Amino acid sequence: MPTRTAPLPVRNPGTGEPLGEIEDSGPERVTVAIAAAAHGQREMAAMPAHARARLLLTIADLIEAEADDLARLLAAENGKPVLQTTDEVRAAVRIFRGFAGEATRLFGRQIPLDAVPGLEKHLAVTVREPLGPVAALVPFNYPVELYAHKAAAALAAGNAVLVHPPARCPLAVLRIGELVERAGAPEGAHQMITGGVRVSQELASRPGVAAVSLTGSTTAGREIARRAADTLKKVHLELGGNDALIVCDDADIEAAAEAVVLGRLARGNGQICCAVKRVYVQDGVHDSFVEALLAGAAKLSVGDQLADGNDVGPLISEQAAERVESAVAALVTDGARKVAGGARRGAFYDPAVLIGVPEDSPAFADEIFGPVAPVARFTDPLDAVRLANSSPYGLQAAVFTRDIQRAFTLAGRLEVGGVVINGSTALRAENLPFGGPKDTGGSAEGLHDTALEFTRQKTIIVMGAFG
Repeated sequence: MPTRTAPLPVRNPGTGEPLGEIEDSGPERVTVAIAAAAHGQREMAAMPAHARARLLLTIADLIEAEADDLARLLAAENGKPVLQTTDEVRAAVRIFRGFAGEATRLFGRQIPLDAVPGLEKHLAVTVREPLGPVAALVPFNYPVELYAHKAAAALAAGNAVLVHPPARCPLAVLRIGELVERAGAPEGAHQMITGGVRVSQELASRPGVAAVSLTGSTTAGREIARRAADTLKKVHLELGGNDALIVCDDADIEAAAEAVVLGRLARGNGQICCAVKRVYVQDGVHDSFVEALLAGAAKLSVGDQLADGNDVGPLISEQAAERVESAVAALVTDGARKVAGGARRGAFYDPAVLIGVPEDSPAFADEIFGPVAPVARFTDPLDAVRLANSSPYGLQAAVFTRDIQRAFTLAGRLEVGGVVINGSTALRAENLPFGGPKDTGGSAEGLHDTALEFTRQKTIIVMGAFG
C-alpha cells in the first residue's frame, strides 16, 4: 500500500500567509512517474523537429498570455519583488522560444574517412538522438527561469522530462506544467513530482532516468552526483558561486558601485548564484567607491514584494535570513566593519555593506546567499586576481577598468566560466554558456549548449559509398 505523507504547505515568506499545499511525493510516486516517462520518451523521440519546435512555441505563447498572473504568484511564494518576477517570466518565454529554434538545429557531422589509409571509399556521418528521460531539479531562487532552461532543452532534444519544483515555491512552476499539458505534450513526456529533497535523490538514483540536471548548492551537487554514479546517468551541474568584482583605480566608480547595488543588494534579494559576493577595490579609489556604494544602498526600499516600488523583499525563509545574519556576524568577528544595513525582521534582511574585510576570513570565502556586499582592498590588480581565484568556486567574475589590455589580461587569469568587463557578475543571457569550473560544477547551460547535452551521438558508416 502506498505510503501516505502529510502535504507540504506553501507560504508567502514575508507574511506567512498560506498560498497552497503540495504533495510530499514518496518513492511509489517516483516509480509511477518514471514508468510513464518511458512512454513519453518514445512519443517525444518519434516527434519530428518541426513538431517539437511548434510545441515549445505554443508553450511560450501560453506562458506569455498568463505572464502577469504568473509573476504575481511567483513573487508571493518566492519573495522577489514583482517587477523582478515579471522579468523572470519574460525570460522563460524567451527561453522556450529559443529552444524551439534549437530543436531544428541539432546537427550531425560528416567525418572524412579518407583521413585514414584504406578507408577512402567509405562514408561516415553522425546523427544526434535523444538521450532519454531527463530529471530537472529546480532551485528556489529563479524557479521559472531555471525550470525553462532544463525542461525546454529536454523537450527540444526529443526527451521526456521529470521536473522536481522547489518545495518552498513550486506554484508558478506547477501552473506552467498545466500549460505544457494544454499545449499538447505527449502523455508522460512532461511530469511534475513535488516534495522534499528525497524526490531529487530518488530521481538521481533510479534507472530509467538518463540524465539529471541540477541547479543548487555544491553540497547538493555532490550528493546528486554520488547517487547518479550507480546507474552511470549523465549529470549536469550548475552549483554555487562566490563571484568577485574587481574595481581598478581607473574605473568608473559610480558604475562600479551601481553594479554592486543592482547585482547584489537588490536583484533577487541577493539570492543569486552569480551575484556580486566579494568586492575588491584598489587602494586609490577605495574610499570614493565605498561612498558611492553607501549612497546607492541607502536608496533601496525593503518591504512587501507585491507592493510597487520595493527593491528588496523577504528571503525565501526566515531560516535563510538567519543564515545571512550569522554570516555577517562572522565577518564582523573576523575584523570587518558593518557600515550599512544588516538588520533582520523575520525573513527580511536589510542590505548590508561591510568594509575592511580580511582576505583570510573564512566567512569571506563562503557563499553568502543574501543582500550583503563585503568590500576588501588591494594594491596590485594581479593580487586581486589571486584573491578572487582563492575561492573554491568558479562561476563568474567582473573587472572594472578603462584599460582594455588590463581587462583582457585579468580576464584571462581569472579561474571562472565568465568574466564581465565593466558590469555586474549578475548577468545571464540565455544564449550564452553559463557555468564554471571547480566547485561550481563544470557544466555549461544555455540555448546552444543544453539541448546538445541532452542528446547522444550515433555514428553511421556506409561501406563503399564512393564506389
